[in-house]
Amino acid sequence: MKVVINDCYGGFHLSHKAIMAFAKRKGFDLYAYITSFASNGMKRTPYREGDVKDEIFLSYFKKPLVDGEEDNYYFSVDEIERNDKDLVDIVEILGEESNAFTSSLKVVEIPDDVDFVIEEYDGLESIHEKHRSWS
Repeated sequence: MKVVINDCYGGFHLSHKAIMAFAKRKGFDLYAYITSFASNGMKRTPYREGDVKDEIFLSYFKKPLVDGEEDNYYFSVDEIERNDKDLVDIVEILGEESNAFTSSLKVVEIPDDVDFVIEEYDGLESIHEKHRSWS
């Protein structure tokens, strides 16, 4: 089985191009918004290609935003299983273009029968076989 992890400090993130490709493969639309903060609170502005270079300030929604509905339609890359075939394919096809500002994505192959967890330290991830532990 193939699994996508982040291979640098910073954290797992996908580029805008990779996120939009994932949604297209899964058959749903996504709407990107630039999130900014001001003294009067958070503001979201529809994203147009090239508006920002640092994609970490983009938020994604499954419907165009209407005030008060943000939480109902929010999409996070954290929802994606790391062994999702479409995610793996996108990272393999796009290569470095799948990386966001703080990531360096890598596809790792592990045995199919392994029950795994992804552990991270400051965003640098590794795959471990699940086991029991107590504290």
